[in-house]
Amino acid sequence: MEVFNALLPIFTEYGYIAVFTMLLVCGFGVPVPEDVTLVTGGVIAGLGFADVNTMFAVGMAGVLIGDGLVFSVGRFQGERVMAWQSVRRVLTPDRFSSAQGAFEKYGRWVMFVARFLPGLRTPVFFTAGMTRRVSFPTWFIMDGVAAFISVPIWVYLGYFGARNYDWMFRILHRFQYGIFALLGIGALVLGVMWWRKRRAPDDANGN
Repeated sequence: MEVFNALLPIFTEYGYIAVFTMLLVCGFGVPVPEDVTLVTGGVIAGLGFADVNTMFAVGMAGVLIGDGLVFSVGRFQGERVMAWQSVRRVLTPDRFSSAQGAFEKYGRWVMFVARFLPGLRTPVFFTAGMTRRVSFPTWFIMDGVAAFISVPIWVYLGYFGARNYDWMFRILHRFQYGIFALLGIGALVLGVMWWRKRRAPDDANGN
């Protein structure tokens, strides 16, 4: 709620450019919730300061360009950037290790899941670019599909809840909990599939 209250007057004053800029900042791991940013963009549309469909397009552009910049920086300047102290505060060794471990377990699907996990998204996309585990088209498809699910949910939630904040934040929290539950189930299923894949050679050898 505090982040929302801080963003609302800025977005009301500067409109699409403020939303787009904030989403770029979110892409680089700055601790501003992307979902709250998108909801706030939807709210200013609901209050008549912007067009909701244009806000949806701006939201898609902001998240994809922000994520794409992180991926590209990892791809072309990864080793150099990792030496920066400011970057190591965001891409800590633990986060970097977690991102690598996620790739080992879930492969390219981690690109899709990472879109819904703010603390993991930047390290995963940076690692994907730096280690060249996935091509740019593969990253774009996985992140784009995930963004096409999440961005309209938050923008249109803000639009329809612009004049009823209590209802809007109740639904926001329910969506967040629902997404985490679905991701947990998905991670469990992928983990079981990974474990069975690892077991298959041993079973074939009679071990």
